[in-house]
Amino acid sequence: MNSELTILDLFMQASLLVKMVMLILLGMSIASWAMIIKRSQVLSEASRKAAQFEDRFWSGVDLSQLYKEVQARKDELTGSEQIFYSGFKEFARLHRSNDKVPEAVMEGTGRAMRVSLSKEVDELETSLPFLATVGSISPYIGLFGTVWGIMTAFIALGAVKQATLAMVAPGIAEALVATAMGLFAAIPAVMFYNRLTNKVAKLEHTYATFMEEFSSILHRQAFAANQEQ
Repeated sequence: MNSELTILDLFMQASLLVKMVMLILLGMSIASWAMIIKRSQVLSEASRKAAQFEDRFWSGVDLSQLYKEVQARKDELTGSEQIFYSGFKEFARLHRSNDKVPEAVMEGTGRAMRVSLSKEVDELETSLPFLATVGSISPYIGLFGTVWGIMTAFIALGAVKQATLAMVAPGIAEALVATAMGLFAAIPAVMFYNRLTNKVAKLEHTYATFMEEFSSILHRQAFAANQEQ
């Protein structure tokens, strides 16, 4: 009976184009969920590492000693550690050659840290544009499949002398499944895009705040050394 048709039955009875639309939406949904899980893990790990490093940074450890510790694993650095490493490395290099011009030292140091900050934020935002794309176009792809399916159903009915609801209902139902799948793919993508974007913004603020605080410390060191000469 038509009333007992399952989604799988509706999929199997759908036209080739509607089937393609459904498969595309299913693929987009699976890909978006994979990226949601991966990005959630990455951002949670980034928050944990940022908090851990800042605890170490503000523990009173000597900055030169901390730099040596960080340098030993420079290929694994992310977030605040990478900003610290880039800033202190540039500060030390410029301070040796421009020790009498602290302004130039701080300008170069700030530039190095801003570049690192930009790269770290870009890395955090990986895959987020894809989620935004899925969230924005999935309903339209599903709607296209629905319109095509309904159009096909009514064209088929045109060849029948007596049309009944029982004849048109399965065709409309299978077409509407495409819209449902479009929403199924879009809603989680939009929700998690907003959530993950908010997490990235918080991390960016954390990195920027650390950069400013670290710059203040280096600024005092640069000008104090200049005054002693």
